[in-house]
Amino acid sequence: MRVKLIVTLKNGVLDPQGKAIQQTLNGMAFDNVSEVRQGKYFEIEVNESDKGIAKSQAEEMCKKLLANLVIEDYKIL
Repeated sequence: MRVKLIVTLKNGVLDPQGKAIQQTLNGMAFDNVSEVRQGKYFEIEVNESDKGIAKSQAEEMCKKLLANLVIEDYKIL
């Protein structure tokens, strides 16, 4: 089973890379872009057929390695 995860900075945490992307887009005439928040996307193949177990394992992966829970949130898709 393939598990998909998105890890993003929490609201209120400065995102300098997102700001640089936004400024670059504005410089490329995408003037209507007012904010960009960047993050990480993971697709992880796990040898598990039970969706609940796979999701639980993905949550543990985020808590232990993939996300810095102090400044990042994660979402399992």
